[in-house]
Amino acid sequence: MARPKLLQAMIDAYNLPDLRRRILITFGILVIFRFIAHVPLPGVNADVLQELFDENALLGMFDMFSGGAMRNFSVAAMGVYPYITATIIMTLMTPVIPRLQALSQEGETGRNRINLITHWLVIPLAGLAGYGQLTLLQSQGAVASADALSTVAIILALIAGTMFLIWLGEQITQYGIGNGISIIIFAGIVAGLPEMIGRGILAQEQGQALGLIVFIIIGLATTLLIVIFTEAHRRIPVQYAKSVFRGGRMYRQSGSTHIPLRVNTAGMIPLIFAMALVIFPGIVASYFANPTGADPNFANYIQNIFNPNTNLPLGLVYWILFFFLVVGFAFFYTKVLFAQQDLPGVLQRQGGFIPGIRPGKQTESYLNGVINRITWGGALFLALVAIVPFIAREITDVQIIQMSSFGMLIVVGVVLDTMKQMEAQLVMRRYEGFLK
Repeated sequence: MARPKLLQAMIDAYNLPDLRRRILITFGILVIFRFIAHVPLPGVNADVLQELFDENALLGMFDMFSGGAMRNFSVAAMGVYPYITATIIMTLMTPVIPRLQALSQEGETGRNRINLITHWLVIPLAGLAGYGQLTLLQSQGAVASADALSTVAIILALIAGTMFLIWLGEQITQYGIGNGISIIIFAGIVAGLPEMIGRGILAQEQGQALGLIVFIIIGLATTLLIVIFTEAHRRIPVQYAKSVFRGGRMYRQSGSTHIPLRVNTAGMIPLIFAMALVIFPGIVASYFANPTGADPNFANYIQNIFNPNTNLPLGLVYWILFFFLVVGFAFFYTKVLFAQQDLPGVLQRQGGFIPGIRPGKQTESYLNGVINRITWGGALFLALVAIVPFIAREITDVQIIQMSSFGMLIVVGVVLDTMKQMEAQLVMRRYEGFLK
């Protein structure tokens, strides 16, 4: 009986000494990460901290990036999200700042310089985010107040934890399997699965078995949709013509290939932008809102509008705004990435052309038209995935389990990317007689 392709690939990879070493290195680094995620900082009130994260969706998103370390307020509480923020900033600033644009066109050397600048940018971003998180938790009574020296020490510890996680991720990229930063985030999400399963059992015990089944079906359907759109792309045929000088004569050679334009070029970045923007008014309003039990003021009203857990019909405002912001940011970020790639210029410099399309302006107009059309599919897909938690909650009435759009996108994307890298490693080693 033939084994499934995925299982066979894993067995073949483990049978090769070098790939086995890469896999074991990856698992070893992830074990170190999970230990770091449970090293707590001083003065934490665990009960208040748990309640705060259950009520705040933005903190829940950051906790996902930290692999649950933020919920414990550990040394790795900031996770790798300052690095993600720095990467997004550098991506947006590269076409705007001439010096960065020049570096991006210098090949490997330029990319290394941009990567170094990104790492330096992480330090102040992690410091600011750490101070903001510490202040917020102290104001909510989740962390005890501290003097100036202790505050500085906690912030430095948070920065060090972030940089250490980034370093671990880079070791996975270099010596292990897959993209290290993504796998760090993936490991944190997977680490929360036992708790989700426990909540599912509790929901069944509370008489929500039917709702739980529908919840699982929605989750599986969403996963299938993510796989389809993650792999979906439009192939643009390209032909190349080049001259080769051989034996004292000039020969014309030609070849054909294609450019794969992804339907979801922007990835999950639009969801991060949209959520940060749609939750920000509620975060600001929370500082001016009256406490629970007192008469609500206007700040309480704003806080309820921009809270994903608010019941209908008021809670509908948040999800409608979230939907349209995701669509808008998907187009915006795709345009930025496409402008950086400069595909028409690259084709012209390499002697390539799209059959039936003149090089230069006509090629640029044609590619822009294709990108605009396929981005509608990617943008609507991301927007639908973004509101799936709301749809699942309203249809199933299961409140004890929260479905994470970010988590599902990351898990599916990391699994697909890692398996592709593993298969590529196997293909390079799969000579005749090498694998039996």
